[in-house]
Amino acid sequence: MYRPPAFQEDRTEILHRAIRSYPLATLVTYGTKGITANLIPFSLHVDAGAGVLTAHLAKANDQLRDLQSRLEALVIFQGPQAYVSPSWYATKQEHGKAVPTWNYIVVQARGLPELTDDKDWLLTHVDGLTEAQEHGRRDPWSVSDAPADFIAAQLKGITGLRLPIARLEGKWKVSQNQPAANKAGIIAGLGSTTDMASAISGLS
Repeated sequence: MYRPPAFQEDRTEILHRAIRSYPLATLVTYGTKGITANLIPFSLHVDAGAGVLTAHLAKANDQLRDLQSRLEALVIFQGPQAYVSPSWYATKQEHGKAVPTWNYIVVQARGLPELTDDKDWLLTHVDGLTEAQEHGRRDPWSVSDAPADFIAAQLKGITGLRLPIARLEGKWKVSQNQPAANKAGIIAGLGSTTDMASAISGLS
């Protein structure tokens, strides 16, 4: 990933926070049919190092063939993003030397995939994935709310993915290279309640 020094983010705790906040990621693999990419929700488990990502795919998903080859896979987590208009820059009023850009947050994780059809592993995985998304809801749904035989049948249709993270890197392109007056203009332009505005404000 192209990462100019101003936009590099390598603090593991910050990258983990982004993964947990935006768990629906693009899984990219390579196989006999070339490059394949699918949107897959992931869970992050941190015991040591950069952590382990877990997910599941439908058994009918052709991407499983790529994963079975045990070649390195890439997982891309996309955070908040926004177009930035040069009209928001205070410096535009001074000299006019401004162009549009795009601000965004992205995390990339790489590792060697491991697959499993173990029913206990799969149940634990979907339990955790569900709990993470249902937590805090007024009437949270649990896997145990559905009939056991129904859940067992559903689990037979998926394969589990475990991806120990061998390489983790992030890019926070949130106007770090702009003066304070321009940052204030961008925040105002985006609206102070947006995730991107909050990210910029946090660096001011």
